[in-house]
Amino acid sequence: MLDIQIDQATHEDCNAIAEFNIRLAEETESKSLDQELVRTGVLESLGDTRGCQYYVARHQENIIGQLMFTREWSDWRNGEFWWFQSVYVHPDYRRQGVFQQLSEHIQNLAQSNPDVVGLRLYVEEENERAQSTYRQLGFNFPGYHVMEKMLER
Repeated sequence: MLDIQIDQATHEDCNAIAEFNIRLAEETESKSLDQELVRTGVLESLGDTRGCQYYVARHQENIIGQLMFTREWSDWRNGEFWWFQSVYVHPDYRRQGVFQQLSEHIQNLAQSNPDVVGLRLYVEEENERAQSTYRQLGFNFPGYHVMEKMLER
């Protein structure tokens, strides 16, 4: 397993995170994102004013992976779910345990917070490789489908 350091992201990490998010959208959904819009969104996230936090994996001082989690309140369970989002590992570092270490770090944070009742994430239906990775880390399909309606802006 690759020796990495995991830190909560700071404003200095914004450009790297934004670049990874642009790559993520292209790789997983063939979407081209507006760089400045993504950068602004990442800056908002880094202040934790939006109910989310970014964590980055560093190897030899370079950011090689990231994971953001957002909070969702569950009245049914009287607790929070933390949703993994914006998960990305640089292609040169994939299959070396980077995501596993990021995931375990967030899981340990969640375990130490009595308000957190579970972890969730989105995964593309066709992305069997990612699904396999998530299953190995203890995630399963709860029987829900995600639906969305985008607002015109």
